[in-house]
Amino acid sequence: MIQIHIYGKLRQVARNIPADDDNVIRVSPEPDETLDRLLARVGIPVDEIYSIFYNSKLLAARSGMASMVGYPQVRGNPYDWELTVAVKSSDRIGLFGRDMAALVV
Repeated sequence: MIQIHIYGKLRQVARNIPADDDNVIRVSPEPDETLDRLLARVGIPVDEIYSIFYNSKLLAARSGMASMVGYPQVRGNPYDWELTVAVKSSDRIGLFGRDMAALVV
């Protein structure tokens, strides 16, 4: 089961997606699924996301602030929004909405 943690106004965007009291969506991955396809499947538009954490590491962000404060990163360039990262059961994904841009520490 993949856990998708949603924060900020993404909770409103994802209001029709079953989430628990902690705003965690639990979904089984499909075969060969990537993050971009998973987000499309659950109905979370990428343009509403400010930063993405993948298994506790920064995957993508709309500013360099998160990488400047030293978050571990999935790849060297946090501005890279290529989301074809393969997802699998046990993955944890953190999605912060555009209203959560200042929350980096």
